[in-house]
Amino acid sequence: FIFYVGRDVTVEAAELLAVCWLEVHGNFDTTKLSPGTLYEVIFVIMLKDSAAGWEVPVNFRLTLPNRVKQEHKENLMTKPRLQWIEIPVGEFRTSPENIGGNMEISMFEYEGGTWKKGLILKEVTIRPKSSTT
Repeated sequence: FIFYVGRDVTVEAAELLAVCWLEVHGNFDTTKLSPGTLYEVIFVIMLKDSAAGWEVPVNFRLTLPNRVKQEHKENLMTKPRLQWIEIPVGEFRTSPENIGGNMEISMFEYEGGTWKKGLILKEVTIRPKSSTT
């Protein structure tokens, strides 16, 4: 799936065509981030008008380098269609000494057994969390 973000600028995104077992996993080395900073991790997704099979809530999980997990479920059926939405996964603070390691980021749903379609994954964002969010 390719979409336009501005004059002569395109971005490639992954579009879910049809699966009954949804798993998106990635990892990131937290030592590449600024020390002593509060970060938030967010999935940026869009649901097409034709999106279906999202009756069972989707799991979002952040596993930090110390193996502490932050996990919650999101009901995508209640989310707006045809616009980019941010789904927060979790937040963490890097140590002042920048001691860390790999964190794991996941979005998954495989217990419902229904076929899912119409989800577009633009990106996973790791950004400093401002005091207003």
